[in-house]
Amino acid sequence: MSTKDTVKIAIWEVFDNEKSHQRSNDAANKGQNIFLTHGTFSDKKTCLRIAEYLAGFGHHCYIMEWRAHGASSNPKDKFNFETVATYDFAAAFAYLFSELKLSNLHCVTHSGGGACLTMFLIQHPHYIDKINSVSMFACQVYGAIVSPKNHFKIVAAKLFTRLFGYIPAKKLKLGPINENYYTMNQWYEWNLHKNFHSSFIEQNDIDANGIKKSAFDSNRQQSAADSEFFDYRQYMPTITTPIYAISAKGDKFISPTQGCLSLFNDFNQPTNNSSPNNNFVNNNSPNNNSANVFREYALSHGDLDDYNHSRILNSRPAAKEIWPTVAAWIDKHAGRSA
Repeated sequence: MSTKDTVKIAIWEVFDNEKSHQRSNDAANKGQNIFLTHGTFSDKKTCLRIAEYLAGFGHHCYIMEWRAHGASSNPKDKFNFETVATYDFAAAFAYLFSELKLSNLHCVTHSGGGACLTMFLIQHPHYIDKINSVSMFACQVYGAIVSPKNHFKIVAAKLFTRLFGYIPAKKLKLGPINENYYTMNQWYEWNLHKNFHSSFIEQNDIDANGIKKSAFDSNRQQSAADSEFFDYRQYMPTITTPIYAISAKGDKFISPTQGCLSLFNDFNQPTNNSSPNNNFVNNNSPNNNSANVFREYALSHGDLDDYNHSRILNSRPAAKEIWPTVAAWIDKHAGRSA
């Protein structure tokens, strides 16, 4: 599968033939289509175990690997989170809905995958009604600085990454994929400035129908002032798909609970007409995101572990107590089978 900027993106299908057949014969409980994706330092292996678990219920799972991750190709140009959202997600969703003719999806994301999904759905609002549910593991965008210690860590990480050009994830045991400075700098900037600004899309590049062709003009990053760039945070309430947000008490740096909760709360804010982009769908009435659920997993809550950024998705305790809640969330918001 190729993106608009000609990068090959890998999508892996995970399903259980026997379970899918059994579920397809159950008119009251059809198997669902589930899209999964990872975050930085990761590849399909991050999502594979939970995908196999969900496939055991008769669901069809599709795992997308970001560009330069896993079996996806390495692009010639530098990229960041927003590049993945704008190009990789767009290609994946076009493939699933246009080529495979799926009518709906559930989404399960880890870390930066949730940030990318959020940006993508704001860019392409016509997909929102086709997403039955979202489960976000350990996702925060602009709330990592919950203490002076965290602020120092992010500044130090930013300087280290700029000096060496990349984060040696393998040596630091963060995951199998080293991330370069350009990719990580967007995350550093979001957290240091506590915003969710685009790196190349301007306010007038998005209207009620989504992203316009003008957003892809060359040299955009050098031509616009920061104040002109699109603010994703302001339009998060337009994503009315039910969201199950999961945090880990032991995740102290990448996605601390307070940061995950900050992101979660911004999905639930009333929309606001004060935006400079008056072409976007906006009104003063509260949104209908009351179905959203936030859950921190911690020993103090009676859970099996305090977890950390990776164990919240991939660990035996998570498989035992968290994965079943995701399966239940999907069943609760199950739509028609595709």
